[in-house]
Amino acid sequence: MPTQLAFTRILNDHFAPLANSILSAVHQPAAHPTAPISNAFAMELLVFLVMLVYFVAVRVSLSVEKPSTIQHVSEMIHGFVGEQSESIIGHGYERFTTYLTVLFLFILLANLMGLIPGLESPTSNPVVPLGFALTTFLYYHFHGIRANGFGYVKQFLGPVWWLYPLMLPIEIISHFARVLSLTIRLYANMFAGDLVTLAFFSLIPVGVPLIFLGLHFGVSIIQAYIFMVLATVYLSMAVAHDH
Repeated sequence: MPTQLAFTRILNDHFAPLANSILSAVHQPAAHPTAPISNAFAMELLVFLVMLVYFVAVRVSLSVEKPSTIQHVSEMIHGFVGEQSESIIGHGYERFTTYLTVLFLFILLANLMGLIPGLESPTSNPVVPLGFALTTFLYYHFHGIRANGFGYVKQFLGPVWWLYPLMLPIEIISHFARVLSLTIRLYANMFAGDLVTLAFFSLIPVGVPLIFLGLHFGVSIIQAYIFMVLATVYLSMAVAHDH
């Protein structure tokens, strides 16, 4: 039986039969039928619920005359991501700002989850960063095809026709390597941060671990930012018309 967080245990107590049914339907039976919901999934679900409450609160509190604090915070975050995407993508960046903002917030909250007692960062499980990476991979290719049509293939062929047979497999491999790079970068940093913090809490429970909690906080922000910036760079390359 895997170790379960309190929130995970609640989900398994109430939704284990449903989870087992879904997993059986896709021919992936749970290793532990009494606890099919993992801590990583439970933490992702918790992040989703927090973000849902946040966006609902922003929508309800929208006001031109008397903007609330949460509206100011939302505008600051959206403006920050918008500035980054405008500087990297340029014209037409507005179409992607929503996705990039949600991606940044979701990863940031997932990273910071580990600082709360009784919770853990879902991004310290490699499956979660892989999900973010695959979603971004599909997203930027979709918009690359949408922006360039069949001409998007030229991105994989290079400028010289006689090098097409060589460039095509290299470019395909490099694009799949982006998924691996995004996954490992986020996972390794968050896993290491959690491991170091836990180790020092076990050895010296007072004082010193606070330094590593601060370090974990900083790494969480930086990694969310780096993931968002790299996603923006890949988008800019995909939608560019000068392939």
